Amino acid sequence: MRLDKFLGITGCCTRSEAKKRVRGGSVTVNGVCASSSDAQIDPERDEIAYCGKPVIYRKYTYIMMNKPEGVVSATEDGRDRTVLDLLPDGVRKAGLFPCGRLDKNTLGLILLTDNGALGHRLLAPKSHVEKRYYFRSKFPITEAEAARFASGLVLEDGYETKPAKIDLEGEGDCGVITLVEGKYHQIKRMLEALQNKIVYLERISFGPLTLDPTLARGEWRYLTEDEIHALENH
Repeated sequence: MRLDKFLGITGCCTRSEAKKRVRGGSVTVNGVCASSSDAQIDPERDEIAYCGKPVIYRKYTYIMMNKPEGVVSATEDGRDRTVLDLLPDGVRKAGLFPCGRLDKNTLGLILLTDNGALGHRLLAPKSHVEKRYYFRSKFPITEAEAARFASGLVLEDGYETKPAKIDLEGEGDCGVITLVEGKYHQIKRMLEALQNKIVYLERISFGPLTLDPTLARGEWRYLTEDEIHALENH
């Protein structure tokens, strides 16, 4: 693997910046300053350091993004920007995909990865991975309606949802909804089953991951080692 590619996929710097960093002596390979950004390395065996800190290589990429409104959760789209379009060229790569979908106008946490096996496991219905959403509704939700959430609602097409938790706040027109499944427009359809309407929806957690409050809309970062460990062992 080229050194500049390695630095890019591990999040040290973009591939275009790698040449400058190498020239400035910020990158070492096995304790020796790298001579060229296009030098070939073995990421499994060579010890790479960036600005004096060891760089840990992982086979797969894991990215947390704070999805903005109007962006679709897809790898490509003929009309709208996708979550992949928000990544710089040095990070966007073949095989990267959004693990699960958020509606075009739903905000918040989305996981991008190229680990297909993990993505399949996390999204499998039998896995019951919890997803938490902060919401605001057009009308207040009563305690009786919240109890219907907890028992499972029948949607307009006859599908009966799994029990979902709803923690109401304020006047009952906002709070947090916790799902263990992810049907198409599910929360929107659940509110419609109560003759209500969602006016704001933001995913704040996915399994063991919680949305990083320092990420502005449209911003992203690589997962930490602790987050990756929690995700792979969830």
